[in-house]
Amino acid sequence: MRVLVGLSGGIDSAVTALLLKKQGYDVVAATMSTWREGNPLSGKLLKEACFGPNEADDIAEAKRISSLLDIEYHVLDCAKEFERIVLEDFKNEYLAGRTPNPCVWCNAFIKFGALPQIAKEKGLVFDKFATGHYANIVKVGDRWALKRGKDHTKDQTYFLYRLSQQQLSQTLFPLGSYTKEEVKKIAYENNLFTKEKKESQDFYGGAYNDLLHVEPLQGKIVDTDGKVKGTHQGYWNYTIGQRRGLGVSAEYPLYVIALDAEKNQVIVGYEDQTFQHTLKAREINWIVKPNGDKIELEAKIRSTSKAKKALLIIESDQSVEIKFAERQKAITPGQSIVFYKDDIVIGGALID
Repeated sequence: MRVLVGLSGGIDSAVTALLLKKQGYDVVAATMSTWREGNPLSGKLLKEACFGPNEADDIAEAKRISSLLDIEYHVLDCAKEFERIVLEDFKNEYLAGRTPNPCVWCNAFIKFGALPQIAKEKGLVFDKFATGHYANIVKVGDRWALKRGKDHTKDQTYFLYRLSQQQLSQTLFPLGSYTKEEVKKIAYENNLFTKEKKESQDFYGGAYNDLLHVEPLQGKIVDTDGKVKGTHQGYWNYTIGQRRGLGVSAEYPLYVIALDAEKNQVIVGYEDQTFQHTLKAREINWIVKPNGDKIELEAKIRSTSKAKKALLIIESDQSVEIKFAERQKAITPGQSIVFYKDDIVIGGALID
């Protein structure tokens, strides 16, 4: 069987390619290029990230790893699709007063969408696609499903909930049964890396204004009673739950609790006002279709949080209400909520 491995230049994807080759697969590797020559983004980059000019270094690393493993290697240009799908969504969501999660969109439509599709259009022949995500794919009834990886501290199923049945059926996650420490050990023992490689954890390494292409727009920072507490230069510079950098003073610390794009306002309140029991969500992707319209499960409202007990109420084909057993802090419109039954992802949606 021939497997196309998405090779990023990092430890996880390198070990993925190594493990598959040792298991007897015919491995071919490809790196998706999303940063085009002449990119209009000119802001100062403060750190390495997935999207940025440092991509050239990642490609050089991926090429080195491919040579070391003696596997075929390709660089595939996905910049047009990335800009049209991921960057446009990022801009539109921020300017609507929501906080997007570009990694979810990138996985569903670029990494597991455009990359293998462009590979086929270039004449590459393969049976399966593999990446270095810490997740597992299992069968639940007649459906393909995501299951948390062995290493719950590195579990990446949150970012994969929008994958389709077709994508899941054609994908391999070799690292799902390993911990991060085990993967590092394999990498070092096989001389793939001589020292721990710094990993890119961020979407973009500069200021998000570089991606939005908007001029500063002064507005008001107000409390929940409408009292003006200060001014800002654009509501898109703030996120729900933010405490630092508000530039306002109060008896107790203030937090961003809402963004009003129409009024160009940032609404602030005290910490207790950042907690909520209930949220509504839209644009649902069911991986395992639920039975009934009320389901007890666990849900995560951000990638770094723990899944919490909740009741999911299906209101329509594309609308659900989630009632948490305990209040959740900084529920953020535009972010994803992912639903779990035990270790199985049954679906996810965008917080409204």
